[in-house]
Amino acid sequence: MPDLPVRRFPVRRDLDAALAQRLGGALAADCSGAVMLAGGHTPGPAYEMLAAHPPRPAPGLHLLYSDDRYVPSSSDASNYHLSQALVNALALPAAQVLRVPTELPLEAAAQAYEERLQALLAQKIPVRLGLLGLGADGHTASLFKGADLAAARGRLAIAVQRPDARTGISVTPNFLARVEAILFVVAGADKTAALKRLAARDSTLTAWRAVVKCRKVEIWADAEAWPA
Repeated sequence: MPDLPVRRFPVRRDLDAALAQRLGGALAADCSGAVMLAGGHTPGPAYEMLAAHPPRPAPGLHLLYSDDRYVPSSSDASNYHLSQALVNALALPAAQVLRVPTELPLEAAAQAYEERLQALLAQKIPVRLGLLGLGADGHTASLFKGADLAAARGRLAIAVQRPDARTGISVTPNFLARVEAILFVVAGADKTAALKRLAARDSTLTAWRAVVKCRKVEIWADAEAWPA
C-alpha cells in the first residue's frame, strides 16, 4: 500500500509552475521511458507552459493518456486535444504518441488502446510518471464506480459509460500498478471532500481503489482543494 504525501500550494499558479517543472523533467529524463498525461482542466496550464518552452525530449520518449472521452481527437472535450500543443512542440514520432483511437468503434478503440499499452510494456519501456486527476465524485481517469473497477480486472484499458451520458476509454488499476510514480494533481474547492477521502485511504473511494496497488503515489493540491 503506497504512502500518500500531500504537497499543498498556496495559489494555483504555484501548482501550475511546479507541475510544469516536474513534467518537463520527466519528459527530458536521461533514460528513455513513457509519461502518462491526464485530461481535465487542472493540468492544462502546465501543458501550455511546456508547449511554449518545450524541453528537449528524451530519446525514445513515449506519451500515453490516462483516459479520453469517446469524441473526435480534434474535439475540445478530448484529452488528447488538450495536450496537442505540447505534443506538437515535442515533435515526437507518431508511433511514440499513444492516443486513444476514438475514430474506431468504442469497444474496438478500447481494445486497440489496450494492445498499444501491452506493446509498450512488452518492450519493457518503463512508465516513469503518470498524472491523474480527481473528480468531486471521487473518480479518477474514467473510472467512476465499482462496476468500472470490476470490468477492469485483467485488463489494461476498458470502455466505460460516463455519468455525463458520454462514453470513454480508461486505463485500469492493473495498468496504473505498472507506473513508477503516480501524481494526483487537484485544484478547486469542489474537490476538497474527495481529496480528504483519498488522503485518508477511504476504501470506498474509486480513486483510492484504483491506485491501492501502485508503488508510489503523491498528491499535489492548491489551497482551495486542501485548505489550511
